[in-house]
Amino acid sequence: MEMLIQVGVVLASYLVGSLSFAVIVSRLMGLNDPRSYGSKNPGATNVLRSGSKKAAILTLLLDALKGWLPVAMVLAYGPEYGLGPQVAALAGLAAFLGHLYPVFFGFAGGKGVATAVGVVIGVNALLALATVLTFAIVVFFSRYVSLASMVAAVFAPVFYLFGDGVAWQASAPEVLSLAVMALLLVWRHRENINRLLAGTESQLGKKKA
Repeated sequence: MEMLIQVGVVLASYLVGSLSFAVIVSRLMGLNDPRSYGSKNPGATNVLRSGSKKAAILTLLLDALKGWLPVAMVLAYGPEYGLGPQVAALAGLAAFLGHLYPVFFGFAGGKGVATAVGVVIGVNALLALATVLTFAIVVFFSRYVSLASMVAAVFAPVFYLFGDGVAWQASAPEVLSLAVMALLLVWRHRENINRLLAGTESQLGKKKA
């Protein structure tokens, strides 16, 4: 029975992650489908290109929420059903995979930055703070949001390993889930990597010529 509950939780988390809020919010607000303009990425950054800051902020918050919610729910209510932090980590990974490959939207999802942040917040608030600070530092010095996102994602499992026994108690499933999310997030940014190498990636606050 416990195994069935675990499978059910992971599946439900994937379905929650499959809610592409960039598309949903845009439809509800009468905006164009974010998959039809700009980078064609269904994420908050591309929604911002529609000219609606409200839609972009809503997308950002909801994408983060769907990463945080499964982890928080398992940690809060899972113990009475035999579910621990390991299942919470798997639930977070499932939600992240749902965002990248949403079953409701033809398996064509976003890059996963906001959802990954939500998962990390759910796993540990201090870890999330360290990760966000890493993002902010890289953005400040490089002005590249894509680079900062990848660096922060890669450092999240590193921070988690180094903080084990000091700031938190880490487990193999949690570290593995964070590492898999980091690898997938970097993979989803492969076009950004090519532009970074070519020197054509857009910088924050710098208008294109």
